Amino acid sequence: MITRIGIALRQRRFFPALILALAITPAAAQKPDPGAYSPGTHMVREIRNRMVSMRDGVRVSVDLYLPDSVDRAATLVSMTPYDNSSPGARNNGRWWAQHGYAVVIADVRGRFDSEGTSDPFAATLKHDGYDLVEWAARQPFSNGRVGMIGASYGGWTQWWTASLAPPSLKAIAPLVAPPDPFENAPYQHGLLVGWVMDWATGLAGRTLQVTDTGAYWGWNASRRAALMRAPYLDLLTNRGVENAPWFATWIRDNLATSPYWQAVSYQGAESCARMTVPSINVTGWFDANHPGAPANFRCMADHGGSTAARHPALIIGPWTHATNARTEDGRDYGGDALIDLNGYLARWFDYHLKGIDNGVTNDPRVYLFVMGENRWRRASDWPLPETQWTKYYLTSGGRANSDRGDGQLSIRLPTRDGTDRYRYDPADPTPSAGTENGHITGAADVRSSSGRADVLVYQTPALTEPVTMIGPIEAVLYAATSARDTDRTVRLVDVHPDGYAALLADGVIRARSRDPGNEGRFTATALSTIVPDSTYRYTIRFWRGVANVFKPGHRIRVEISSSWFPYYLRNLNSGADNVGLVREDEAVVAEQRIRHGGRHPSHLFFPIVP
Repeated sequence: MITRIGIALRQRRFFPALILALAITPAAAQKPDPGAYSPGTHMVREIRNRMVSMRDGVRVSVDLYLPDSVDRAATLVSMTPYDNSSPGARNNGRWWAQHGYAVVIADVRGRFDSEGTSDPFAATLKHDGYDLVEWAARQPFSNGRVGMIGASYGGWTQWWTASLAPPSLKAIAPLVAPPDPFENAPYQHGLLVGWVMDWATGLAGRTLQVTDTGAYWGWNASRRAALMRAPYLDLLTNRGVENAPWFATWIRDNLATSPYWQAVSYQGAESCARMTVPSINVTGWFDANHPGAPANFRCMADHGGSTAARHPALIIGPWTHATNARTEDGRDYGGDALIDLNGYLARWFDYHLKGIDNGVTNDPRVYLFVMGENRWRRASDWPLPETQWTKYYLTSGGRANSDRGDGQLSIRLPTRDGTDRYRYDPADPTPSAGTENGHITGAADVRSSSGRADVLVYQTPALTEPVTMIGPIEAVLYAATSARDTDRTVRLVDVHPDGYAALLADGVIRARSRDPGNEGRFTATALSTIVPDSTYRYTIRFWRGVANVFKPGHRIRVEISSSWFPYYLRNLNSGADNVGLVREDEAVVAEQRIRHGGRHPSHLFFPIVP
């Protein structure tokens, strides 16, 4: 599964494979700048709904955008389940064709004009990508060198295709691509992700579904009530969706070892070693699919199947899933937050597909936007080798409940054992601030939840000097519950002097889905029962990294609860083997304990950069 960054932190090892030459200093600060790339001077010829046969005889529909005055053009392929003739798809196809590329945009099988049966995670999608790349390379409009473009699901299709190594595929540019399914969507370390239920509603059937809310996502006041209903197996039918037979598989097959999920798994050393193409990975610190880009970067850098593949690129901005914005959740990150992203990608493809020697291989491999100081930094690797992995311990006088409690974060190990308690009631889950539209809206103010008694809050005193964090985060909790199963959610918050509590990153884990025999390497390959009231060690890798300067006067805060709803669907605490089948009347209220200090040193590993 996903490349493991946090495994050796507690052993104080620095991953020899990660230690490459790196200089990241204020003098090196610079935003991604494409420089010169192919001009957008070409007229465009468009061809609609050409049917292309896949190896099993199913025909998929493609729209073509061809530049004039180019006999054999560098070619780009994109695969989408969202309608290849949508305004966004058309604008994208035209932009690239104007810059001298032949563009093939396909409806994935079973969607819109394409034949076949739709399933968002069908194993055939890998083969379809391979077949489309090789078909495009054989066309008279192509120079035989093919790249792939696309965002989100369109990033997934690029990695699925690359995992089969089609010979004509020469480069990919996945934007906000998710990682493997059990690391982000539909499962996040054992928890079902709420927005994926909306996404599944839209992916049902052949076209975008319309509910009584007027939009297939259903992001309105009724959404919370819909996601509160159990069992989760009935979520889509309760919303009026009857044509998603694959959804039952999502709910019932909740192990990564299931053949269904293994068919679309693409991360891990063996898979990355089969991929030979260079990649440029783009995401945002608030992207709901954030873990895909850094994990793919790391996997390819360590295991890629060619020299070019082992030199991927990574760009992380202060953005949400909709990349390249200046303002997120009302926070203005300044003009430098915006970059010429299309231009940067065009320069990348100019080199790999057109053979233009533009120096792209001399560019920094990594560009990171550091919030707080609000400027870009460039580096040659991720994570940063000079990072000082620092333990921040939880401590309190036993009353860490809410932001009015006595919880503290300290770099000194508390010598005395301590315990904080809270009560988790599935009927009243902790609200997930900043996810009102399903995805994450930015560094949301979480004061509406941090004042609750079911949230434990640990924080530093007001800082007297700036603290810079850049990198992945890992938490180690010693915890017990009165129930047979429960969740642990942990959040990193930057508390401003005016009280604004900005959510930066979070991690979650389900007790029954941990892997105690392989601590720190969540795989969801087995379900582990827990004994009520027994203390277990939980290693929680945050699914989002961070790049933030905590300024003087600010506080570093950690919040712990057992829910973050509706971003994650609730655990009803029943302990059943498949929580997706648990009914509401089977819910159990859990008495929760977090132990710290002495024999149970609960802590977080923070990536402190000097």
